Amino acid sequence: MKIALVSLNQKWEDKVANLKRCRELAGRAKSLGAELVIFPEMTLTGFSMNTTSSEEDAENSPTIKAFSEMASLNQISVFAGVVLKLESKPSNVFITFSADGKEQTRYAKIHPFSFAKENEYFKSGSRLAKIAMSEFTFGLSICYDLRFPELYSALANDCDVLVNIANWPKRRVDHWRTLLKARAIENQTFVVGVNRIGMDGNSLEYEYSSLIVNANGEFLRPLYSEIEIDVYEINRQDLIDFRSSFSTRQDRQLNIYRDWI
Repeated sequence: MKIALVSLNQKWEDKVANLKRCRELAGRAKSLGAELVIFPEMTLTGFSMNTTSSEEDAENSPTIKAFSEMASLNQISVFAGVVLKLESKPSNVFITFSADGKEQTRYAKIHPFSFAKENEYFKSGSRLAKIAMSEFTFGLSICYDLRFPELYSALANDCDVLVNIANWPKRRVDHWRTLLKARAIENQTFVVGVNRIGMDGNSLEYEYSSLIVNANGEFLRPLYSEIEIDVYEINRQDLIDFRSSFSTRQDRQLNIYRDWI
């Protein structure tokens, strides 16, 4: 399966400009043979606490409509981030679309980033989310979730590919790469991390760091790279072969761990 990772240089709180660029990059991803294109967290705004500007009605979201049309027009599956008002407060949401433009699932970020006061503006999600696509099952997560291995262990029970969309600053990018690698090794899955580039409205700098790690903890090389987009290929047989040659998943003692948490 060919996957395009978009390291979007997000324009701060500018949905119009960001959507225009996403449309261009989705078309480019399709022309490069990708079956799936993945965009960073809060795709059209950047990691903003300005929920008055970013939040959208969960049942009538212009962003959802736009990404649905983007998927259908290009006949490519799309993963993206959006802020949706689901209850009393909005949630930071990871949303997926099939290649015919149909919405598949929504994941509300379980771990808001309290260091940046995200928890004061956004409601935490309360359920895991996965989606079957092609020969893989993808588990969904957002940015700060990456620091909580229990989430990934739970997802890995059913998932072959664990995806994290993020706005992860350059000053902590070593943590990003290390944790993505660790989640892959621990769970013997592919792990996909999609991070933005550029500078945000809080003067935080972001470094090119979108990547895919295989089940052995090795960083894959993209088939093709250009500004803001990398195309990778993952193969299910590689995952099966590795797990067959060196399997650790069967030795987990989840009931014991759960008693101590």
